[in-house]
Order: sequence, then structure tokens, then C-alpha cells
Amino acid sequence: MAGDWWMIVPGNTALSALVLVLILIPFLYAGRKPMHGVIMSLARAISVPLRMAARWLMLTANALQQRNKTVLIAHGREEVTQAIDREFSRVSALVQRDLRGYPALQRKIMDEITRVEEDYQKCGEVPPPTPEWTKAIETIAGIKPSGDGLVEKLLEEIARSMTKIYDKALNEYRKSYEERHNILKGFMPFWRSLDQSVGRVDKNLNGLQETAAKIDSQMDKYKEIVAETEKAEQALTASASIQFAIASLVLFIAFGGAFVNFKLISLPMSEMVGGGDYITENLQASDIAALVIIFVEATMGLFLMESLRVTHLFPRINNMNDRMRYRMVWISFTILFILAGVEVALALMRDHIVAASLSLKQALGSTKAAAVVETGLVTKIPTAGQMILGFILPFALAFVAIPLEYFIYSARTVFGVLLVLAIRALAFGFRALGGVIKQAGKTVVMLYDVLVFIPLLIERAVRGGKLHSAGGDSHGSGITSFSKRRRATGDHVL
Repeated sequence: MAGDWWMIVPGNTALSALVLVLILIPFLYAGRKPMHGVIMSLARAISVPLRMAARWLMLTANALQQRNKTVLIAHGREEVTQAIDREFSRVSALVQRDLRGYPALQRKIMDEITRVEEDYQKCGEVPPPTPEWTKAIETIAGIKPSGDGLVEKLLEEIARSMTKIYDKALNEYRKSYEERHNILKGFMPFWRSLDQSVGRVDKNLNGLQETAAKIDSQMDKYKEIVAETEKAEQALTASASIQFAIASLVLFIAFGGAFVNFKLISLPMSEMVGGGDYITENLQASDIAALVIIFVEATMGLFLMESLRVTHLFPRINNMNDRMRYRMVWISFTILFILAGVEVALALMRDHIVAASLSLKQALGSTKAAAVVETGLVTKIPTAGQMILGFILPFALAFVAIPLEYFIYSARTVFGVLLVLAIRALAFGFRALGGVIKQAGKTVVMLYDVLVFIPLLIERAVRGGKLHSAGGDSHGSGITSFSKRRRATGDHVL
């Protein structure tokens, strides 16, 4: 048979294989060293480039990580600088708005305090001076009763006069107390005004302290960023990751709004550009026209945000002078407003198209249209809702520029970190594969020695005998030389 050509003993595969191995063993033993060299050379030829590739990938990952750090630090420095500028602008506005009138407020407070002090001094109780006639009364009171009627009458007149004078003095004293109480009652508006003025000053000072604390924290963050500390890098990376997640979520929501807008205007656009025109097998020209309108709305919204300096994706727009920038604001807003009006008209047209299509289907189905098609307020509500959506969605898409900017800047950091991890993982894989191939070459060498283990045993036994005899001769010669050196040393000493 064709498959038995290698069999030395026909009909006996095991014996033939054994005889063939015994024949090949001398040849394998003779080519042992060259085969070892070939196997190890092949292993090195594969493992060394893999290790070199792993080293190059690690260097590339380190360079990319340093580049990512530079970009991240620069972007973080820019954001913190803008935040500090914004806080200083707030402080300036606060000083100009609230503390600009502080001298007048201080003068008002001092005037009110002076007025309160003067009124308080007026409220002081001044005891009335002792009248001079009291001394005469004391002298008259010292007269002893003598039973004279004239004297008694005179004393009665004096008592009556004293009562009148006492009542008059008491009334005047009460009147003065009432005037002081009125003065104290008049303190209330001044006290309230003074309290409000002091409260306003305290509120302004607290606002300045809070803003100063924010500026201090921002300055600390700025110092860490300038120093390029690991803490600042980790904080900026975490912030970029959070911004990337939030921006992705907002863009996903905006994509849903754009999809609703597309469904709202795609049907009426088929009536405007022709519903039977196909660009490809499944892509109509009306769909392309609806997408173009949505993209133009998003572009105008982006230009509007750039002109208002809300976003900074296009430095040329941000660097325009104020006159050209205001013109661009009005142009972008006008185009966006016109497109919103066009979508309102398309939404109304869509409602009419749907109503006409429903009437046609009912007519073809031999159904009374009047019994099914409703009129009145129920049909106007969806139409109004579609018109409102058609007007609001373009302006809502205009704000997509804000999360888009955050997505672009944060994606640079997030994708850079992921790319560094991927490159390092690939470098680790190459290095591990190189090590595996190197060990595989050693394993193949050992397996090769297993095939020729009988000649190797013989070789080891022969070498062992030679080494033993050579060791004995060298031992005897060593003793002889030692004796000679001892005799020479002894003779020299003697």
C-alpha cells in the first residue's frame, strides 16, 4: 500500500517504528548542537522582535501619557483662569454696585447716629429747680398755732395756693415726660433705618468674603495645576470623565429630540421635494432634505452660541470685534427663527396630509368619513402640539453646542487614557508572548534531548570516567608539588 512505504518490517507498525527510531537516533545525536542552535535562533528571532515591540509600545504609551497630561494641564489651567476671571468680575461688579455708595451710606449712618444721640440727650430727666418761696413756707410752717383767726385764714390761703402750685408743677412734669416719650417713640424709624443700613453693609461684606474664599480655593487649584502635581492630574481626569459622561447623556437626549424633529418634518418634506425620488434603494430625497434642515438648525445654533461667546469651538468667531459678532448673532438668530417658522408650517402641513390620507383610506374602504373623522377641539390639540414642537425643537437643538464642546474636550482626555491603557496592555501581551516563545524554544530543546537520551547517557558516562581519572592524576600531582614546596620552604628557613 502507498501508506506503508516507511515500514521496515512489513505488517508490524510498532516494530518498524522502533527500528526507524533506532536508526534515526545516531543522526539526531550527531546533529544535536546544530538543531539546538536552530531552535534557539528561531525562538530568539520571534521573541526578540516581540520584546522590542513591547518596549517601543511602552515608550509610546509613556510619551502619549505625558502628552495627555500636558493637554489636560493646559485645559485645566485655562478653565481655572476663566473661573478666577469670572470671580474677579463678580467682585468688581459687587464693589461697583454695592460698595460704590458706601461713603454716602456711611455718612447717612453717622447722621442717624448723631440724631439718635441728640434725641437721647433730650430725653434725659432734668429735675426742676427748688423754688425760692419754699424757704418762706418753711418759716411760716414753723409758726405755732395761736388760735388767731387771721393767722388761720392766712394759712388756709397759703395751703390753697400751694395746692394750685403743686398741681401746676405736676402737670408740667407729666407733660415733659410725655414729650420725652414722644421723642423716644420717634427713635423707631431711625433705629430701623440704621439696622437696615448696617444689615446691608454686613450682607455686602459677607458676599465679598464668600467670593474671596472662592478665589482662594481657585488660586490653590491653579497653583497645583501649574506645579503639575499628581493630585491635580487625578482631579482633572476625574472631572473630565464626569463631564464626558454628562455630555454623552445630554447629546443622546438631543439625538432623541433630533429624531422626533426628523419624524415631524420628513412626511411633509416628501410633498415638497417629491416622495418618489430615491438617492439609494432605501434612502429618499425627502429624508435627506429633512436631515439637511435639522443639520442647518444645529449649525446656526452652534454659530449663535459661538457669537454669544458661550462656547469656544471656533477661535476666529470669538476673536471678532463686537460689531461683527453682534451682526453674526442677529444673522444666526434670524435664520434659526425662519427655520423654526418653516417647521411650524411643515407640522401644519403634516397634519393636513395625515387627515387627507385617512379620509382617502376611509373612502376606499366604503366607510362613512363623517362618522369616523372627528372635528373640533379634539383634532386641533394634536395640530397645536405639532406646531409648538416644530417651533421649540430648533431652538432646543441650538443649545447642543454647549454639551458638544464639553464632549469634545473631555473625549480627548478619556480616549487618551483608554488608548494608553490599550497600548500598555498590548505591550504586556507582546512581552508575555515573547517570553512564552523563548520558553517554548527551551522546551523543544529539552524534548529533542529526550529523543536522544541513550547517546547522551553514554556520553555522560564516558565524560564522567575521564573526569575521574583526570581528577586522580591532578590530586597526586598536587601532593607532589606541595611536598616539593614544603621542602623548599624548610630548606630556606633552615
